[in-house]
Amino acid sequence: MKSQIFNMKKGIIIVNVLIFGTIVILVTVALVSWASSVLKMTRSMVLREQAFQNAEAGIDYYRWHLAHAATDYSDGTGSGNGPFIHEIKDAEGTTIGEFSLTITPPPVGSSIVKVKSKGTAFATSTSLTSSRTILATMAVPSLAKYSAVANDYIRFGEGTEVYGPVHSNDGIRFDALAHNLITSAKEKFNDVENPGGYVFGVYTTVGQDDPAPPAPVPNRPDVFMAGRQFPVPVVDFSGFTSDLSQLKANAQSGGKYFANSGDEGYEIVLKVNDTYDIYKVTSLEPEVHNCNNNQSQGGWGTWSVKNKTLIGNFPFPANGIVFVEDHVWVRGQIDGARITIAVGRFPESPGQYRHITINNDLLYTTYDGTDSIGLIAQGNINIGLYSENDLRIDAALIAQHGRVGRYYYENDCGPEYKRDLLTLYGMLATDGRYGFAYTDNTGYTSRIIIYDSNLLYAPPPQFPLTSDQYQTISWQEVNE
Repeated sequence: MKSQIFNMKKGIIIVNVLIFGTIVILVTVALVSWASSVLKMTRSMVLREQAFQNAEAGIDYYRWHLAHAATDYSDGTGSGNGPFIHEIKDAEGTTIGEFSLTITPPPVGSSIVKVKSKGTAFATSTSLTSSRTILATMAVPSLAKYSAVANDYIRFGEGTEVYGPVHSNDGIRFDALAHNLITSAKEKFNDVENPGGYVFGVYTTVGQDDPAPPAPVPNRPDVFMAGRQFPVPVVDFSGFTSDLSQLKANAQSGGKYFANSGDEGYEIVLKVNDTYDIYKVTSLEPEVHNCNNNQSQGGWGTWSVKNKTLIGNFPFPANGIVFVEDHVWVRGQIDGARITIAVGRFPESPGQYRHITINNDLLYTTYDGTDSIGLIAQGNINIGLYSENDLRIDAALIAQHGRVGRYYYENDCGPEYKRDLLTLYGMLATDGRYGFAYTDNTGYTSRIIIYDSNLLYAPPPQFPLTSDQYQTISWQEVNE
């Protein structure tokens, strides 16, 4: 009997041992499997992070490369845009990863470069690999940071509405409406047009006049919707004076160059089929009786074409640059084009500066940055006497040694002395004082200046840039 009981207990113990042993084995296998999965996942996460860092290394490398070779979009190979593969090695010289670069060069006139970097990491102890891809957009900012920038005192009168930032290296009297920041390099100045002592670097006479400095600057959202700042650093205006001689050379080598007309100048009519007509201007509209230059403005005249002769029709040049060594009148419309028209005469002499005049609409078809017109004058950017009553200019304007504006035409000059609306979509840079209207209500009654933000990184061909250093303007991880 005792033997039976003993055998029964012994059997129960064996069963329990087998059960618990099985449980232990199952738990152990599960733990080992879980540990293996965690280890594998950890290795995968490490590889993914290394792959991401390798992709970032590719972006950093190519930004460095562009800093030393700003127009090399072939990674030093001289041809193609990738993929260009670079190995990454550890301290012992073992290859632990790579990045593969594909470069998208900028379109004509733009500085926007797209760099796609695919980073791959290798596991040294296994055959595992991991890849991740980053797409970065880089560009060099142009000098079109402002809707209007001047190297002289400027005054914005009532009836003007400005949608972009404005800056002057001198003082600003602003009696208009500003939707963006207005800045001056001066803390205070003496406005000769409004005598009475010093005023703020940016001041207004709308409503209740600003107090005189050093009083606190009042908040005036009715005029400065985004505020005003002064003093701020001087804008290096020499940066706006694009090298006209280089523009001339580029026009002669890969663009279109026109020498002195031997007459009044040329008229250029831009067309939506990527061509332009060019005329020789043989005579200008004369001043009517009693229409006088009673403000003694230099270079005063009607600046309006009377007679002209067609020279021909030409395609937009491959590099987008047209250079004319004479005065030019510009009008027309573009569609999907980027073009810069520059004028100048060499050797430079103040009495021989060449000017650009816009009396008729100059238009884009699309406003997403695809269309771009740059007008760079050695002297003035003019609006003539016989300009359109409702004039629109879609362009970036630079007056290198002159001013952007309209001459003073008094009421004896005919009904055209007073115009209704001028709209500028783009930006303007003027060495001298800007202005399309005068205090006696001559010129354009309403002026609207709309800043084209596309110009900052995608300006017209060979438009002046702020530096030669690329900035990263967008960055994202993409799936392949």
